[in-house]
Amino acid sequence: MVNPAPGLRLAADADVCAGAGQCVRAAPELFDQDDDGLVVLLAADVPEGSRARALDAVDLCPSGAIALRGHPAPPAPDTGADRLPPGP
Repeated sequence: MVNPAPGLRLAADADVCAGAGQCVRAAPELFDQDDDGLVVLLAADVPEGSRARALDAVDLCPSGAIALRGHPAPPAPDTGADRLPPGP
């Protein structure tokens, strides 16, 4: 079994779906379409290897029918760049 990303879950609302299929193109392992072309969620828990595709699917959905819950990405490492003295 593939381990899901900690706390990352998808939600899909077929009542809002426009049937564009962008989610299926972005993440076919997570989404499908029914006979009317509306979103079908195949996996609510996002596997670690599907994290980027899940984010793409949410971004590409023209109707906003899919959403991601949880923490989609770890915080960026602190490089200290914001504490550098100003240049000449």
